[in-house]
Amino acid sequence: MTSVITTKAAAIGAPGYLSKLPREADAVHQARLFVAAVLNTWRLDDVLEDLVLIASELATNAIVHGTGSYIHVEVTRPETDRVRVAVTDESIRQPSRRNPPDDDTCGRGLFLVEALSDAWGTNVLTRSKTVWAEIVRRGNMPLMTRA
Repeated sequence: MTSVITTKAAAIGAPGYLSKLPREADAVHQARLFVAAVLNTWRLDDVLEDLVLIASELATNAIVHGTGSYIHVEVTRPETDRVRVAVTDESIRQPSRRNPPDDDTCGRGLFLVEALSDAWGTNVLTRSKTVWAEIVRRGNMPLMTRA
């Protein structure tokens, strides 16, 4: 499959960017680069590592357990102090945390998402689902937003 990557900025609502990626293994790497680029644009170094890892886990789940030809990765700022990463695929099957044995190399993605984020969840629509996670920024907010 030929990789097609489409990225666009949000025209209305919360500031954000959306990237459409083929649902294939390389999309995980592309999702990480996309999230890092958005966070660098917004100068949000304090949350970059955690949100890139979260995006990686959510994209991996969408590729392994989802359906459809594409996934959508979105990075938004619903509020000045919150950053959200969301991944959408064409499956309505909700993710579930597993309890893998200690020597298993898979099955810990949602534990990581939960541990790194302040909130996470799933929005199920008629023919797709979005799994999202948010981090609340503390202390390193830009000067223009500090009281």
